[in-house]
Amino acid sequence: MTFTYYGHSCFSIDVKGKKLLFDPFISPNELAAGVDVNSIEADYILVSHGHEDHIADCVSIAKRTGALVICNWEVYVWLQKQGVENIHPMNTGGKKAFEFGTVKCVTAQHSSSLPDGTYGGNPMGFVINCGKNFYYSGDTALTLDMQLVPQGSPLAFCILPIGDNFTMGYEDAARAAHMISCHTVFGVHYNTFPYIVIDEEAVKEHFQRNGLELKLPAIGESIKI
Repeated sequence: MTFTYYGHSCFSIDVKGKKLLFDPFISPNELAAGVDVNSIEADYILVSHGHEDHIADCVSIAKRTGALVICNWEVYVWLQKQGVENIHPMNTGGKKAFEFGTVKCVTAQHSSSLPDGTYGGNPMGFVINCGKNFYYSGDTALTLDMQLVPQGSPLAFCILPIGDNFTMGYEDAARAAHMISCHTVFGVHYNTFPYIVIDEEAVKEHFQRNGLELKLPAIGESIKI
């Protein structure tokens, strides 16, 4: 498996020959100016919620690649109106088998609206069961519901927001990692805007002191998992 970071909360993971792209927000992100959004390939696009900083490039990438978009019902309806045809709607608590494995939608404590201001439905996280299982929390606060995440699916790694202000910060993300019994964490949702700038070295030291490995790949960097 390969993890590639595209900035903010956008990343892709190669799973069993399929490219899974999460929360595509690239072209509006000044920090990701070196990434050619038109060269990004995807077989599946998973959207955690409707905020623009998670969905801005979804329509263009979905139309260009023909990727199947996995999202909640409200995002599904909105994407249809944008001319996207290959979409699979889900919602919190649901599980579905795909070519690469199963996707389980789990609770994320956040808000959700779409770029035109319409209601975005329930925000979600995803547990991907594909042999080497992983969890992407989406934008969320720390919640006790996270204790349910690894049940039946021990996690090899997780992807958690660490920027604070709009989501949990790095201290709560470390607590979340312990709660889900996952000691390898990819940090996302930080540094993109002034509200969520972090001291990367201090954050890494905090995770290390708590017996956790925090990975902060550079934008455009790929890491073998």
